[in-house]
Amino acid sequence: MTATAPGPEVIPAARPLIGTAERRAVDAVLTSGGLAQGPEVAAFEREFSEALVESRPVTAVNSGTAALHLALVALAIGRGDEVVVPSFTFAASANAVRLAGADPVFVDIDPATYCMDPGAVRSAITGRTRAVMPVHLYGHPADMTAIAALAADHGLLVVEDAAQAHGARWAGHRVGSGSDAAAFSLYPTKNMTAGEGGMVATADAASARRVRLLRNQGMERRYENEVVGFNARMSDVHAAIGRVQLAKLPQWTAQRQANAAYLTRELRGVGAPVVAPEAEHVFHQYVIRVPEDRDGFAAALLEEFGIATGVYYPTPVHRLPSFGLAIDLPETELAAAQVLALPVYPSLTLRQLDRIVDAVNTLAGAGR
Repeated sequence: MTATAPGPEVIPAARPLIGTAERRAVDAVLTSGGLAQGPEVAAFEREFSEALVESRPVTAVNSGTAALHLALVALAIGRGDEVVVPSFTFAASANAVRLAGADPVFVDIDPATYCMDPGAVRSAITGRTRAVMPVHLYGHPADMTAIAALAADHGLLVVEDAAQAHGARWAGHRVGSGSDAAAFSLYPTKNMTAGEGGMVATADAASARRVRLLRNQGMERRYENEVVGFNARMSDVHAAIGRVQLAKLPQWTAQRQANAAYLTRELRGVGAPVVAPEAEHVFHQYVIRVPEDRDGFAAALLEEFGIATGVYYPTPVHRLPSFGLAIDLPETELAAAQVLALPVYPSLTLRQLDRIVDAVNTLAGAGR
């Protein structure tokens, strides 16, 4: 019996970077004996605020979904209200709206940036619309200039889903720094992680206080519950990891951008990401378009070349069983059928980037 030669080592689609500094930070918290929300969380909130949202109030919570949910509830968005949301996103964007008691109204995307189309938002506004939720998908910011103008014209709130966009900028301003509220995720595969967690940035101290009440059973002082709240606290263990990762984020972002630039320069035969002139893209994902048989292309990359990929997202949210709506969003449907995320994380080597390029170009029938 002839032995089969092993294939190439697989390059994973994503790779969280956890080092010695994170382990030491966690050990220090464990040694202290104070594991629940405490001084590490407070320090993480201050540092995140200064580094990423132009010193706006920031509240740490236990997930990105909780961040979105609590932001909406804190702004009194609820039953009878509509929130305009892109359908080309992770389900959590719309889930948070429904969990707050409001109704998501799904709109189409700009096919170049994959973010909500401001023209589609304008057409979706009704007398029940209370807010717009731009999603900065893949790390590319939505058109915040147009969205802010629409919101001002119609008296709407803006709640940003910045789960994938830590440090991204639109027209020179950080995402999360100019809206009524913004939510960030600290899930393991994001550009930075706390192991798990989320952050809510708000426009003022009053909104921040409401989020703080909601995350802690409705109380600021123990046993003095002011509102009905949740248990959405972040632990000091998670905050300790997040603080170390936050310090590394600028270097990691620069490396992601360099990796993305290399891929864009070298890839042939597929649609590379577009970056709007006003945008600073932080490349949570590097997403190409494969016009024909995207799933077969992805399978061949893995089986023949050892390149793992991801599809974000194969089913538009409005068509998921949890919503089940029959509406016409052609650009969303096309993107869901064609997008493919290639590895772009900071620890990729030049040799690995070349493997990715050679594999994609070979399958696309294009030479370097």
